Amino acid sequence: MAADSMEIDDALYSRQRYVLGDTAMQKMAQAHVFLSGMGGLGVEIAKNIVLAGIKALTVHDTQQCKAWDLGTNFFVQEDDVLNHRNRAEAVLPRVAELNPYVQVMSSTAPLNETTDLSFLRQHQCVIVTEMKLSLQKKINDFCHAQHPPIKFVSADVYGIWARLFCDFGEEFEVLDTTGEEPKEIFISNITQSDPGIITCLDNNPHKLETGQFVTFREINGMSCLNGSMHQISVVSPYSFSIGDTTDMEPYLHGGIAVQVKTPKTFHFERLGKQLINPTYLVADFSKPESPLQVHLAMLALDTFQESFARLPNIGCLQDAEEMLKIARSLREKLESKPQVNEDVVRWLSKTARGSLVPLTAALGGVASQEVLKAVTGKFSPLQQWLYLDALELVTSLEKAGRDEFLPRGDRYDALRACIGETLCQKLHNLNVFLVGCGAIGCEMLKNFALLGVGTGWERGMVTLTDPDLIEKSNLNRQFLFRPHHIEKPKSCTAAAATLRINGQMKIEPHLNKVCPATESIYNDDFYTKQDVVVTALDNVEARRYIDSRCLANVCPLLDSGTMGTKGHTEIIVPQLTESYNSHRDPPEEEIPFCTLKSFPAATEHTIQWARDKFESAFTHKPSLFNKFWQTYQSAEQVLQRIKSGESLEGSFQVIKCLSRRPRNWQQCVELARLKFEKYFNHKALQLLHSFPIDTRLKDGSLFWQSPKRPPFPIRFDFSDTLHHSFIVSTGKLFATIYCIPFTEKDTSEETILKIISGVTIQEFRPSNKVVQTDETLRKPEPIPVSSEDERNAVLQLENAILANEATRSDLQMKELAFEKDDDSNGHIDFITAASNLRARMYNIEPADRLKTKRIAGKIIPAIATSTAAVAGLVALELIKVVGGYPFQAYKNCFFNLAIPVIVFAETAEVRKTAIRNGISFTIWDRWTIYGKDDFTLSDFINAVKEKYGIEPTMVVQGVKMLYVPVMPGHVKRLKLTMQKLVKPSADKKYVDLTVSFAPETDGEEDLPGPPVRYYFAHEDN
Repeated sequence: MAADSMEIDDALYSRQRYVLGDTAMQKMAQAHVFLSGMGGLGVEIAKNIVLAGIKALTVHDTQQCKAWDLGTNFFVQEDDVLNHRNRAEAVLPRVAELNPYVQVMSSTAPLNETTDLSFLRQHQCVIVTEMKLSLQKKINDFCHAQHPPIKFVSADVYGIWARLFCDFGEEFEVLDTTGEEPKEIFISNITQSDPGIITCLDNNPHKLETGQFVTFREINGMSCLNGSMHQISVVSPYSFSIGDTTDMEPYLHGGIAVQVKTPKTFHFERLGKQLINPTYLVADFSKPESPLQVHLAMLALDTFQESFARLPNIGCLQDAEEMLKIARSLREKLESKPQVNEDVVRWLSKTARGSLVPLTAALGGVASQEVLKAVTGKFSPLQQWLYLDALELVTSLEKAGRDEFLPRGDRYDALRACIGETLCQKLHNLNVFLVGCGAIGCEMLKNFALLGVGTGWERGMVTLTDPDLIEKSNLNRQFLFRPHHIEKPKSCTAAAATLRINGQMKIEPHLNKVCPATESIYNDDFYTKQDVVVTALDNVEARRYIDSRCLANVCPLLDSGTMGTKGHTEIIVPQLTESYNSHRDPPEEEIPFCTLKSFPAATEHTIQWARDKFESAFTHKPSLFNKFWQTYQSAEQVLQRIKSGESLEGSFQVIKCLSRRPRNWQQCVELARLKFEKYFNHKALQLLHSFPIDTRLKDGSLFWQSPKRPPFPIRFDFSDTLHHSFIVSTGKLFATIYCIPFTEKDTSEETILKIISGVTIQEFRPSNKVVQTDETLRKPEPIPVSSEDERNAVLQLENAILANEATRSDLQMKELAFEKDDDSNGHIDFITAASNLRARMYNIEPADRLKTKRIAGKIIPAIATSTAAVAGLVALELIKVVGGYPFQAYKNCFFNLAIPVIVFAETAEVRKTAIRNGISFTIWDRWTIYGKDDFTLSDFINAVKEKYGIEPTMVVQGVKMLYVPVMPGHVKRLKLTMQKLVKPSADKKYVDLTVSFAPETDGEEDLPGPPVRYYFAHEDN
């Protein structure tokens, strides 16, 4: 993003633009930021804000690189340690290459109580890490006193605790507090009363909050409301009030209420005042008292540092007792007088010198988003403290000796100080399968490298797979990739980049999708060798499949995802939690067919219609055309077979397409002009013929009332840029699928105008075609071809052959695959023009190219801050899985950094399903039976009864019923061998079966059982 021209590089920033918007992006591109402290947290924040696209960043540090930094700072390398480089200077080139639009500078000047702070005036935001509290207060006071104030962010990770503080000045105005699209609510009724009550159409929830503002449009009857703005009060999820409507004319029908976003001012206090009486965000509602207790403990740590000019020694009981004394004395100075939590103080003292990588990543993501808020005024800022902790990690380490935590002079000393040597070794020996190498995948690999995952001498491996190649839009948040990596495989590139962070890792990159087609690679043996599976995916279907494979092979699964500033983590642990498939999100609502075809009411409808037109004309038709002519080698052969009475599937559509095939650029433009008339003029006239404006339903109400909008036919006008854009983009796409070359001159206004001036437009003739109005009906099947159509097809094919227009080259078309990120291909140009013309025809608000691209391309908004945070939270749970922690230790998380809200919750405990007689099972249970060659179905049933104490009454293999007693002939199957019934392939050692059991009372449903894995022979055979 060039700050001087304010042009946004969409190829790089497209996913982030949907999160922040262009105004915020442009403000960010003018922001200068100062960041002090290039430890693990400092470099994490630097990475995220440089990827986001600020104008300039100064990284400041006075310390030299040490071996310790290799385990916390992913941009410090062994060479930097050997040469005693300054940390800021060491990371400078690696931070700078993340984004060519950002100017990155380093500073190694001392920053202390005597430093003149006037140099900070050139920055809009100052971030401090690893800085003693007295200096933080001095810098904060300076920043707060400026006009306008310099935004101040302080962030630190001490062992297993993280702290974040924000001060954006006395008055900080935010134009958009949530980043959500303004809500549009269709209205069914407005009362004439005080207050007037507005009811939503079809009982759809309005999702508004009391105090918000709305404006109105398209109301019939109470029309004085149109264009006016009102503050609302929520009455119910489906209604709200707006004030006195008594004297207004009666409401008739229609209308849309549109939410109006209003600026909000936030007030901040200085650090000094907030230390005594903090305002904070509660992240874990099971521990609402925790933030104040941690605040007090952190203050004691700050005081310890000031008093002794050092942090407490690792695991030192004497220092911990000193911290407790300090905490007790400080308690009286805090307004709320919080309780001193001795466990918190002691563990903070014991681990403060350490740094827990996952916590650093999580806090780094959150802190970076606060920096972006500071320089853009977009989203609600943190007020004013956030504390995160990993206390669950150390509760089981109480009995571990101090030696477990002491430094050994290697890159893992900071981690070891937090979790001990034993857990470090378990991480080194871990076998992990990482599925997906996008933004979350890159962040996850960075965390693995710093934790030393897969570095063990005898055991340990990270297997990662991703079938995708790197695109430019990935570079904005997939930080392991650089411009010279574009078009290279993500997995191989990420593996190589990860080895530069930690060369001791063993990584095996694959280029496969994980799906049923690759089960020969990712088979049961493969999953059995994995200690944990980590997914970094962007779709539910793949998650469900991998979850089923983990469930079948009793393997832990750590899942996460983001959408813009929102993120979630889900931890699935064998025997302890439910699985991903245990809950199902409601399916995505489909737009009814009749709405898309004839009655659009929103921009999303017109964009989906245009996308469908693209698929039909430029993908589906060419595909059918090519498949047909691959089946039948020549036009003459097809003509002969049709004449002999054969019915060739698809022949009518294919011959029609061949007979109308344009032969040159002029005919492509003419075809585009005819399509314009059909889509945007004749279609409207036909609908108004079928349903005139005054049409009424059986109950007397108007047919054309909200949400149905009557169409208005559009008269073609070449001087209208939207009309011109449709003709050019459609003509280009026709030329592309028919392999017709065209030049820049061909697409000039002069040439296009000359061509379309000669096009004869047929006058509209109404048809008696039935227009579907039932919203529950899906797209109808194609109408069978009539005998007259068949005769016409024969005639058209004969003419094409006679005109030498059915040659081999004529029997081929180029099939287009929709690609949203290539601006040169014209795909989004066509969809934007077609969608907005349809929107104009129905008097619907048009969408700009950016919004059209997001909806048509189903783009998931993304930003580096939330991916960093989510990957850090997953890595935290990974340590618990490795340590075999109990159920209570695991946490799922949901956050929305825009609001901001962070919620930790216990995972869903696995449910037990009772069969009877005290026999029960969970989703993680699988019974096993070992057979032999002559093992019959009867033997199998008896073996289950003997081993598990209950006799199956039904046996099913997938969808195939092997044994259901009531079905004819099934009793005879009892004597058949399992080999004969199942018919396994030669290499198949087992089959998974489903069994059920007779109910205790006749007439009730059969009782379910767990899956039963039947081995055709003993494993030792």
